[in-house]
Amino acid sequence: MKAVVLNGVTEAKDIQLSEVPVPYVKPGWVLVRVKAFGLNHSEQILRHGEINANYIAKPIIPGIECVGEIEDPSDSGFIKGQKVIAMMGGMGRSFNGSYAEFALLPRHNVFRIDTDLDWTSLAAVPETYFTAWGSLFDCLQLNKEDTLLIRGATCALGYAAIQIANAVGCHVVATTHRQAKLSLLEDADEVVLDNGGLPGTLHGITKALDLVGAGVIKETLRTVEKGAIVCDTGVLGGASSLNGFDPIKDIPNGVYLTGFFSNYPNQETVDSMFEFFRKKELVPLYGKAFAFSDIQSALLAQDSGSVNGKIVVTV
Repeated sequence: MKAVVLNGVTEAKDIQLSEVPVPYVKPGWVLVRVKAFGLNHSEQILRHGEINANYIAKPIIPGIECVGEIEDPSDSGFIKGQKVIAMMGGMGRSFNGSYAEFALLPRHNVFRIDTDLDWTSLAAVPETYFTAWGSLFDCLQLNKEDTLLIRGATCALGYAAIQIANAVGCHVVATTHRQAKLSLLEDADEVVLDNGGLPGTLHGITKALDLVGAGVIKETLRTVEKGAIVCDTGVLGGASSLNGFDPIKDIPNGVYLTGFFSNYPNQETVDSMFEFFRKKELVPLYGKAFAFSDIQSALLAQDSGSVNGKIVVTV
């Protein structure tokens, strides 16, 4: 089969497809024929440096998510040809991931889906929509009466969160720190240029999804109303932790702070997402699709930031 195989730090311009054996199935694992996959910041981090870490099994096929069909179900209970999505749990780091024509994956990483969506649209779902879903519902308990602030909304996760929130029927306020990207947030009810200093400028925020991260979380906490919930999910600002954070002083009285960690998907959540898609007639959003044979161009586009939204690769 064709696959991207990494042995060390690799720039996008040096990515090429290799011929490797199709993996043999084993108990507790299933062989998935990959139809498409999305690109993620996590895989960028791997290519640009994390590949050198001792905990990365090298050589490694990257890719933390995919959509496809069961090729060999082994002892899983799946049926050959069944539509599935797969994500997280060590894909592309502890064991080979989805940048390949076939992926051998642990049973618990793979989830059945019942949908008529095309493979390209489906490829936008696993990590991005699962994270948006968990952030909005598990963490923020979003409902139609809410006014939702999405900070750092011009990313694949932000676009997915806006789409889901619009379907719920709540009022959406979306921010970006780039003037040129304001037009990309036209699906939100309000669009705000975020150069800092949000506290005191926005009113009535009952829920906030912070995709910028730890560097601005204290400011986000001061932007919402008493009784509001803030969910810290993204790291667009580059900071994943915050030294000197004092929960007693930095979380305003009556405001609640939570965070969503996407490493533990489950079938119940996947079923809920796809039922929501059907009920609301939603088609998942993506920015641009590339053929697997042109994976180098897809990764160059990812590194340059030239695509607005999720980059999808069809196999």
